[in-house]
Amino acid sequence: MEQQTEESLNKTVTEEAEAKEATTKTSVICIHGSNEEEHNKICLMRASVEKQDSSSKDVDDFMIRRFLRARDLDIGRASVMFLKYLKWRRTFVPNGFISRSEVPNEIEQNKMFMQGLDKQGRPITVLFAGRHFLIKGGLDEFKRFVVLSLDKICSRMPTGQEKFTVIGDLEGWGYTNSDIRGYLGALAILQDNYPERLGKVFIIHAPYIFMAVWKVIYPFIDNNTKKKIVFVENKKLRSTLLEDIDESQLPEIYGGKLPLVPIQDS
Repeated sequence: MEQQTEESLNKTVTEEAEAKEATTKTSVICIHGSNEEEHNKICLMRASVEKQDSSSKDVDDFMIRRFLRARDLDIGRASVMFLKYLKWRRTFVPNGFISRSEVPNEIEQNKMFMQGLDKQGRPITVLFAGRHFLIKGGLDEFKRFVVLSLDKICSRMPTGQEKFTVIGDLEGWGYTNSDIRGYLGALAILQDNYPERLGKVFIIHAPYIFMAVWKVIYPFIDNNTKKKIVFVENKKLRSTLLEDIDESQLPEIYGGKLPLVPIQDS
């Protein structure tokens, strides 16, 4: 009788262990691209931030992972960054989204477009920096336009994709387009609130005078982002873009087959 009870107990313990192991494996698989270490840290960070801000329960594990990766899997630093993001989002985007009516002057400049996917399945956005001017809406409206645009891009992410590609076209850019406060504001929003979203940046048609502004901005770009930025020579423009973007997905203006769609209409 005692032997039977002991066997039953051992069987139960074994079954529980197997169930726990299966659950862990399943969870790791659910977070595509994560190893066991990353998965465990996602769980620990979630438990930590949910205690401090209940709205953390509304975000998925992919978002938690992006903040973790942005801070080299340091749970403490990633949690601080994430909690700041939640606070910023509630304050800056209280309705959950930025409406077109909040950024009429920015939309009128017709400077940002989106169409197509690169060879890794990342949405492509095209920014015409020569169409950007300081407006009466000021820095606040520009920042809201940046958030509207980033939210649009993220909403167009194919399943399993988390990053996007940018073609920054500086043709016609001059000092009247220079807006260092705006550039730094946009950079801060991207790095602080949309970590691990940027896949690659192609800077094309960059005039020599732009490099003076670039020297001011460059120190504020984090090292991971710097590695994603490519300055493209004019004579190699199409061939360089085709390395990452299929002709069927490349905008018409760069020798591809897709028309550009204004970001607000995408």
